[in-house]
This record gives sequence, structure tokens and C-alpha cells, in this order.
Amino acid sequence: MRFCNIASGSSGNCTYIGDDNTHLFVDVGISGKRIEAGLNEIGLTTSDMTGILITHEHSDHIGGLSVVSKKYGIPVYATKGTIAAIKSMPKYSSIPDELFHEIKADRVFMLGDFCIRPVTISHDAAEPVAFRLDNKGKSVGVLTDLGKYDDYTVNSMKGCNTVMLEANHDVNMLQVGPYPYMLKKRILGDRGHLSNDTCGRLLVDLLSSKLENIVLGHLSQENNLAELAYETVRMEVTMSDTGFRFSDLRVLIGKRNERTELLTV
Repeated sequence: MRFCNIASGSSGNCTYIGDDNTHLFVDVGISGKRIEAGLNEIGLTTSDMTGILITHEHSDHIGGLSVVSKKYGIPVYATKGTIAAIKSMPKYSSIPDELFHEIKADRVFMLGDFCIRPVTISHDAAEPVAFRLDNKGKSVGVLTDLGKYDDYTVNSMKGCNTVMLEANHDVNMLQVGPYPYMLKKRILGDRGHLSNDTCGRLLVDLLSSKLENIVLGHLSQENNLAELAYETVRMEVTMSDTGFRFSDLRVLIGKRNERTELLTV
């Protein structure tokens, strides 16, 4: 199994997960041109793609959906609420109905070589989910855009070999930053986004002998710094009593305009 984050941030999100036979997107929130360029760098094209998994309907997760799905006829997998929300937007109303496939949280389904579990998350969208993808004894979790997590979240992602976790903001930067009060309140709320500190605590809860790769994603351009997210998460792991060492983990930062390295899981 292979993993590559093509873009991550409030301006657009797109992740590739695949193997020799099955090639999947988790979200397509950037332009078709950028998606194609990112895939080309890892030896693929958009026409190779098997399916598109959509976490929720916010524009930074579906911005390229109309172009990519229609042009290449790629099936789209999303919850009933997310599909309805997408179809209600004029920009996406021309996507053929037959390309949409309804999925349900905690109902596992197969897509090519992958066993996929949608996981309910707390975010201000219609019916948002995260995804866990299992393939030949290996697991990848993509978990961003959530304001809080609980035991259900941890149990859903525990045992993954690679996880992408949201480290959206530094709380202090957000509080003193230029955002209006209501937006700050939304981001800090239970249906908003995870802070660096909370991301670090979530990672501590997910640590296991299987976990090797962590990608910190959805970093805010205005309210975070890559170095700050990395160091905050490092401190949470270092100060925990789990017995795991941060130095034993490969930790990458998902960036807005640059893909991560292609990870072999």
C-alpha cells in the first residue's frame, strides 16, 4: 500500500492511497490541474484512479470534484448527507447521479483491494466522516476536520500503520490573530478543528507498535506554523508515559503547495 498527501490546508485537501491495482483519492479539494501534476510526480495519472472518497462537502475538500469526476468518470463515495449537500450546490449539480455511491459510517465496504471503514467525526458539515483503509494486513487512517475526539475515534483508528491527523492551529496564535470572534469560536468549538495540542494527545492515544508514519495535516496558514505543530506534537509524545519514543516515528507535514514523499505502508 502507498500513501501520498498531494495538498493539505484550508485552501485545499487531496490525498492519494493505493496499490498496484486500486488507486483512491481521499478528497479532491484542489484543481484538476494540480491533482494531475501531483499524481504525475508519483507515476500516475487521474485516469488511473478507481474512486474518490469524500469526507464532507466543504469547498477545500471538493473543489476539484466536478471536473475530476465528470471528465474521468470516477465514482464518488460519500454519506447520504454529504451527497445531498454537494448536489445542492450549483457548481456540482451537473455531476451525473450514477457517479455517486452512498456510504454509511461504520459500514465497511470494499473498493478494489481495499476494505474501507467510514468513521463519524464531529465537524460543522452535513454528515462528515473520516476514513480507515485496510489492505493486506496494513492500515491507513485519514482523520482531519474534527473539533473533538473520543474513545470511538481512537478505537476506530487504533492499530493503523500510517495516520494523517489534523493539527490545524496553535490556540494562542488563533486567539490573538486577525480572525473575527465568531470564526475563532467555530474553530475552537467541538465541531471545528483540532489544535496542535489536541492532535498531540490524539497521537499519544493512537500509539502502538504498528504505527510508523504520521502526517500532520490541515495546518492553518494564518494560525499555525509547521515547526510549531511538529514541536507541540513531539512534546506531547515525549511527555507521555506510553514508553514510545518520538524519534522512532516518521512525522511529516502536509503542505498546501507541495506533496509529501510517497510512503510505502
